Amino acid sequence: MKEQTDLRQRAARPVHNRGCAAAASRAQRKAGAARWWERALLRNGEEGSALVEIALVMPMLLAVVTSIFAFGVGFNNQLTLTSAVGSGAQQLQLIRTTTTDPCADTLTAIKNAAPSLTGNSISLSFNFNGTEVDNTNSCAGDQTYLVSGQPVTVTAKYPCVLSIMPMGYGTKFVSNCQLSAKVTEYEY
Repeated sequence: MKEQTDLRQRAARPVHNRGCAAAASRAQRKAGAARWWERALLRNGEEGSALVEIALVMPMLLAVVTSIFAFGVGFNNQLTLTSAVGSGAQQLQLIRTTTTDPCADTLTAIKNAAPSLTGNSISLSFNFNGTEVDNTNSCAGDQTYLVSGQPVTVTAKYPCVLSIMPMGYGTKFVSNCQLSAKVTEYEY
């Protein structure tokens, strides 16, 4: 009889106990799954590997970004110099018969057209009616070579320094280059 009572008590247990046990079992499984992902992501001995990878890759990435900006500055200087030489040649074409010092006037026009460039670093050479003039500061007296109807060629050179890795990264890679622009103006 006692056996029957135990069986009846077991059978009479509320159903919600089984549901609670199942819910507790699900929570344990979720916690176990979370721990599994945690273990998968953070394996023993690999907790600092991302930091080491960043430390190894970051200097190279910064060098690439720095070189992109350095080349961008160099290209900007080239475009500025070309535009300024065009302005200087146009100015020379306009004042060819009224100037006493065409080289100085052209250099002033180029410096005014390129304020971002160091004016003292710009070196000019001219071709007046087939005659080469290489003095950048003054060519007083050479205006006699300026003949109406003949082309005038202005050539400018400007030094540039492409610093790929600035100081602070250890080694500094510097490339010295020479920017040049040549413009020929024709008078019609």
